[in-house]
Amino acid sequence: MSIEENIIALNQEIKEICKKAGRAKDEITLIAVTKYVTIERTKEVVNAGVADIAENRLEGLLEKQAAHYDHPVTWHFIGNLQSRKVKSLINQIDYFHALDRISIAKEINKRAEKEIKCFVQVNVSGEATKNGLKPEEVIQFIDELKAFNKIKVVGLMTMAPHTKDEAIIRSVFQKLRALRDEVMNQQWEHAPCQGLSMGMSNDYQIAIEEGATHLRIGSLIVNEEG
Repeated sequence: MSIEENIIALNQEIKEICKKAGRAKDEITLIAVTKYVTIERTKEVVNAGVADIAENRLEGLLEKQAAHYDHPVTWHFIGNLQSRKVKSLINQIDYFHALDRISIAKEINKRAEKEIKCFVQVNVSGEATKNGLKPEEVIQFIDELKAFNKIKVVGLMTMAPHTKDEAIIRSVFQKLRALRDEVMNQQWEHAPCQGLSMGMSNDYQIAIEEGATHLRIGSLIVNEEG
């Protein structure tokens, strides 16, 4: 199928899952992960109605941004960010999905010319191969972020293990949602933290059922994952 056909089918399935889960589809932001995808194919994604685009490399993001799009694009950065690249990146994006270090927060606050919407990354599964805070570190970390006026914590982000065991995946998403609720209960002005960035091509159905607000979909749209 074409990219447009992929997006139509995906949106229909999201709509059906939301209906079964008692949710409204407009609660969901579909983010197309376009890493390793050409500029032309990225344009196809935008022209097909997905205006939220995610990259995990600075070079890829800047390359895509240099292109002309027929519709406005909201840019998401989902990769690990090195301090030395913050200056070149931070004013080019709308959302940062991988905040998990105070050192990066300090650099963002120093370099940002506007308020940056951030998701705090949490390693709920505890896998050594994944970045992110331990769940028990999240509350203190977000409390410390109040010192940085350019950072707005809009939600939490995680990645579930690559497994066919749906119970494990569901448990990871449930734990992130519970942690998000705990942060919201703090009623911090700098951290409304209403969002849940979770769910990729292999597990987005479960993520929607467990409260995801932002889906990071690659392969189902452009044959890549993120």
